[in-house]
Amino acid sequence: MKYILILLFIVFTSFDLPETSVYICASTGAKKYHFKETCRGLSSCSHETVKTSLKQAQGLGLTLCGWED
Repeated sequence: MKYILILLFIVFTSFDLPETSVYICASTGAKKYHFKETCRGLSSCSHETVKTSLKQAQGLGLTLCGWED
């Protein structure tokens, strides 16, 4: 039983979850990321909207848009 649990643990922890894509405004003053490209929070972006990974957006110090909570 112990070996089965260890094997299951190894199998399930070895899979990488697909990366979540988010959208950010390419402005230097951007502070938020958005799950939808059509989010209301992006409507005031006067720069290009860029698709990136959630990890990268969080690494830039961006937080989730309040419209997406």
